[in-house]
Amino acid sequence: MSINVPAPTRAQARAQLSGILRPSRHPVSVLVTAAVAIVVITVVGFLLRSHAIDLALSETLNKAHTGFVGGVANVVYTVFGPLPAILLTALATAIIWAVSRQLKVGLAFAGVVAATWIPSDLVKLLVHRPRPDVHLMSLPFSPVQVDPSFPSGHTVFITAFVIALVYVLRDTRWVWVPAIAGGVLVVGVGLCLAIDAVHYPTDVVASILWSLAVAPAARLIWVDWLMPLIPGLRPSRR
Repeated sequence: MSINVPAPTRAQARAQLSGILRPSRHPVSVLVTAAVAIVVITVVGFLLRSHAIDLALSETLNKAHTGFVGGVANVVYTVFGPLPAILLTALATAIIWAVSRQLKVGLAFAGVVAATWIPSDLVKLLVHRPRPDVHLMSLPFSPVQVDPSFPSGHTVFITAFVIALVYVLRDTRWVWVPAIAGGVLVVGVGLCLAIDAVHYPTDVVASILWSLAVAPAARLIWVDWLMPLIPGLRPSRR
């Protein structure tokens, strides 16, 4: 005998979009993991600054920077630059707010992205690893990027964006969409950056690991600890 399960109402569907507000069950582990990852990634960055072990791989990947592939790689670098990334986050925040009808869900999403992304720039300034030498590249990116290379802000951003979206949708049947499509997007962006030779492959890998480790801590600190201090933004406890 089959049992008919009623479809969720619109109100219930909107409530499911508050998965990002669900409190962390293991806050100490989340913080320790993030702290260890930050220290390890920073130390690795200093080691890579003096030993570019993936320079040959950068040169090889840069040879693919021609025709359609080169055009796509250039567009990716522009589309996910700092200003477009901020605008994309603002747009996504507005959409999440509108669909969930909960401002706190939208702000939780934006806060997780920002709190994961911005600290990586501090590590970039501290490590100060030079970009791949354009004189060694067959098809160097133009204009030449002169800011530090490690970690990749573009990669940290897109990975943090995908993780935050997964948090929002984790109580819904659609969570697989950002998980799978987002994973493909992260790999694609990282590959484009390496083909552009604006970042070493190790910059990209370190950036993905950064977001995977730091985003849960960013969510914990912003959503569980700081948002409840702001009137009207206290997350629902489920």
